[in-house]
Amino acid sequence: RYALASYIWWPHIRPCSRRQPKQNDFYPRCTPRGPAPQSRDTPPKRDTGIASEKEWGINLLDEAVKESGTNEDGSTWYRESGEDLGENGYRCRWARMGGQTHDGSTEWKETWWEKSDWTGYKELGAEKSGKNADGDSWWEKWKEVLHQDEWSNLARLEKSAEKQAKSGTENAGWYEKWWEKYDAKGWTEKGAHKYGRLNEQSWWERWGEHYDGRGSVLKWTDKWAETDLGTRWGDKWEEKFFAGIGSRQGETWHASPGGDRWSRTWGEEHFGNGKVHKYGKSTTGESWDLVVDEETYYEADPHYGWADVVGDSSQLLSIQPVERPPGVFPTIDFSSSPPRTEEPPGMPPSSME
Repeated sequence: RYALASYIWWPHIRPCSRRQPKQNDFYPRCTPRGPAPQSRDTPPKRDTGIASEKEWGINLLDEAVKESGTNEDGSTWYRESGEDLGENGYRCRWARMGGQTHDGSTEWKETWWEKSDWTGYKELGAEKSGKNADGDSWWEKWKEVLHQDEWSNLARLEKSAEKQAKSGTENAGWYEKWWEKYDAKGWTEKGAHKYGRLNEQSWWERWGEHYDGRGSVLKWTDKWAETDLGTRWGDKWEEKFFAGIGSRQGETWHASPGGDRWSRTWGEEHFGNGKVHKYGKSTTGESWDLVVDEETYYEADPHYGWADVVGDSSQLLSIQPVERPPGVFPTIDFSSSPPRTEEPPGMPPSSME
């Protein structure tokens, strides 16, 4: 098979591995009359999924702050925090901080927030961006959400992350979107969309997992790459199972600039009785079609599910909404459409082009 992994790398922007933050690392940045906030002017790291609450270390104050200053080296900084209120008990507590060097060549920004309202909605999030003197730039957004699904009335917890980096010296950059969704009855959806470019090569990857909470599972992956000269290659597969019965199928392919195309397709049918039908063919004349005795193995439940995500979301769950006056009830909107699975993005963000 044509492996894409060797092409998915990032040599120009050097992300630093992040140690687990401690409260002392973050609290002074939002403390009035405290020291200047410290920059985390390093790009996000690729293929690290969705960070935990502890890794972000969000720590919001209960008072409004607005400060700025200049350091001894001429660099400037600012920090602000506050609270916004709205209808239906909406409250958003937030903090912003940032800074830049005296010549503006290096800059960083970071925002934290927590949101809540009387419907039980809770959100914890963070966003950061930066650039350095070499022209490298990056952006990252992280979010956790707890809400009640209006169609099933079940509690639902969702996590997501978006990350992007771009080289200032090469035609290179990457973008990733990750998401996880869970409900209290075991329904789970996970997935990611990725895009990258390194000079004349570009690559894409999309994958997803869906568990219905009753034993049915769908998993799929699609990877492909291309060069500016027109060479393209890729690999994809899909599996569906329920109660020991299901199927797997996939394709590996390669296309040359001249239009020549090679591909190999394959499939498996699992009957749940120890028999598996295997079949496939390729454009070079290969073919097979046989039934074999083989155990069927698949993961009917996610290795990380509802109980795990609830246990790791203590900060989100501890968000306190504005107190609701007696006799006042939340307004719930039932006009929205049913939930839909994530759709693949047509193109990466314009800033990546």
